[in-house]
Amino acid sequence: MARVFATEVRTRLFRLGAIVLFAGLCGVPALSQQSATQVRPVQQSAAPTPLMPAPPKSPQVDVEGNATFTLAMPNAAKVELRLEGVRDPIPMTKGADGAWTVTVPKLAPEYYAYEYMVDGTSVIDPHNTTVKTSFFHNQSVFLVPGQPSMPWETADVPHGEVHHHFYRSKIVDSNSEYYVYTPPGFDAKSKTQYPVLYLLHGYSDDASAWTAMGKANVILDNLIAQGKAKPMIVVMPLGYGTMDMITRGWAVWRDPETTARNFKDYARVLYEEVMPQVKAQYPLSDKREEHAIAGLSMGGAETLLVGLNHTDDFAYIGAFSPGGIGDANFGPRFPAVTPQTGAQIQSKLKVFWVACGTEDGLYPANQKLIAWLKEQGMQPTAISTPGMHVWMVWRDNLSNFAPLLFK
Repeated sequence: MARVFATEVRTRLFRLGAIVLFAGLCGVPALSQQSATQVRPVQQSAAPTPLMPAPPKSPQVDVEGNATFTLAMPNAAKVELRLEGVRDPIPMTKGADGAWTVTVPKLAPEYYAYEYMVDGTSVIDPHNTTVKTSFFHNQSVFLVPGQPSMPWETADVPHGEVHHHFYRSKIVDSNSEYYVYTPPGFDAKSKTQYPVLYLLHGYSDDASAWTAMGKANVILDNLIAQGKAKPMIVVMPLGYGTMDMITRGWAVWRDPETTARNFKDYARVLYEEVMPQVKAQYPLSDKREEHAIAGLSMGGAETLLVGLNHTDDFAYIGAFSPGGIGDANFGPRFPAVTPQTGAQIQSKLKVFWVACGTEDGLYPANQKLIAWLKEQGMQPTAISTPGMHVWMVWRDNLSNFAPLLFK
């Protein structure tokens, strides 16, 4: 028994020595035998952990469409709100807490882009994660919902899919991309061939514009669910024939040589790169009666330049606020359209729209274009709606144009 006791004591002393030695090597103060053999419980507070509330949703929109904007910028001397669809900046008022606020009353049901101007510098809303991107700058976005909901609001209906494709453009000598919307129930393995709409964005935007801000996929989902539009494939490509259009900024529009090259080469991009790839990837109809092209602003001009010069390929043309082709001397841009051919070209088109907001700076040029087309024997449907050069007009254009397609 004594021998066993002595062995146990030696074992415990050895363990204690090892602990002390390890503590010394690690720079930890030596432990007492009591602390080495006994762990004291950690004292924990019984008080609840305080939780910080999430920042309020920005902006605050009530049921009447009144939108209240708030920006905490206590050191700013001047803050203004720039709101899509409103021509002039809206002054904001600084409160005692250093936050700047303003309420814009009774906004129509729409998506709105906005930004704050803080002492002359553009600032997006730090409490709003929905952002509209472009090549030049970003803006925050919010929704004023409709009662009932508008065509561009997500509803409880079957949804299609948006596919994102990347490729290298040899014509532009740049990486490029395009988005493709396929309708609900689409099956790439089926033998069904779908009509196709090529939908082009405006200047400064990228290929995501028609889905991110135009809500084209949402609009098509809703129209198809309501039986107002046929299931179709929508192709939304990057819309530049030369990236000089972006690297040189807005001043490039004062250079007719570069803009003409942009339009000419973009037609090549569409025909030689985008269309063959999409045709190989998706079951598109070969019938020209099931081919449509539409676009806004710069994309509206590209729509006209491609569509009117290639009516053997397109039966539907929709130009929304087309811009960039001037307000005179249209003939050289549309060599296929003459007083001798105008009526024949018109006869090939099932729908030919030229739409523009009446407050748009491009409205007078659009009216001159429509008059010139009529002089050539064509009969475009001239659509005039209230509004500026803004997405509210173009979402409405698409919502009314898409139901006319492929009937």
